[in-house]
Amino acid sequence: MADAFCSDCKRNTEVVFDHSAGDTVCSECGLVLESHSIDETSEWRTFANESGDNDPVRVGGPTNPLLADGGLSTVIAKPNGASGEFLSSSLGRWQNRGSNPDRGLILAFKTIATMSDRLGLVATIKDRANEIYKKVEDQKSSRGRNQDALLAACLYIACRQEDKPRTVKEICSVANGATKKEIGRAKEYIVKQLGLETGQSVEMGAIHAGDFMRRFCSNLGMNNQAVKAAQEAVQKSEEFDIRRSPISIAAAVIYIITQLSDDKKPLKDISVATGVAEGTIRNSYKDLYPHVSKIIPNWYAKEEDLKNLCSP
Repeated sequence: MADAFCSDCKRNTEVVFDHSAGDTVCSECGLVLESHSIDETSEWRTFANESGDNDPVRVGGPTNPLLADGGLSTVIAKPNGASGEFLSSSLGRWQNRGSNPDRGLILAFKTIATMSDRLGLVATIKDRANEIYKKVEDQKSSRGRNQDALLAACLYIACRQEDKPRTVKEICSVANGATKKEIGRAKEYIVKQLGLETGQSVEMGAIHAGDFMRRFCSNLGMNNQAVKAAQEAVQKSEEFDIRRSPISIAAAVIYIITQLSDDKKPLKDISVATGVAEGTIRNSYKDLYPHVSKIIPNWYAKEEDLKNLCSP
């Protein structure tokens, strides 16, 4: 059940959806609030490990405005049987001979989708990365460049623009062998090309240490109280002139919070979870240490606890 406003009851009430008739009915007065609704769910459920070759789905994926044919082109399948194999092989050769202008884009979009799934990114980021790659590809200037690095850079920029940034090291872990240096060069190239196309600089979105905090804390298995304290500490740290990268500050704050808790985390574990080198975390901790009394929330640690922190 869900809630909706009923014009007869003059308030929000629970509604019932009648799938057979497509009607949305108020559960209190019986008024039909909406009729002949379109059921956009699939006709049936299929299970990949049980269906085999008998997939009952009769429709393809949604239209894709980034492709010339909207992603609705026909693909000749391979039927069963000896004669079918012969027919399929003949038609398959003719199909392969036909030039598909979107073949490269389709492969690129599949790669971006795979990387997005491995990072657990939402569909809006994946779609934004597809749009960025399409704009770059339309300029016909990316030939000869590392394709994996280019796609990874599109995903990195999309994360920044959607205010869900990922570190370059995280992007690199799913980039099919592309290095951080190659992804960095590809990112600069894409920003330059998009800037030439629009005639203005590309908005990348600012990175804040708080953007990474919840994910890093989750990787370390920290409890809710420690996560809340770390988020508050990171927000307060932005009031001070600490000239470190947001990722380094986030890692250093996590180190401080864990040292003040009963569940202390080794520096090595924090380095692995955040992707920041141990030496960088120590240097960031050294810069944060003079401001610890103003950064750490009073409800989480007392002044005596702060004095017990090891001096950098």
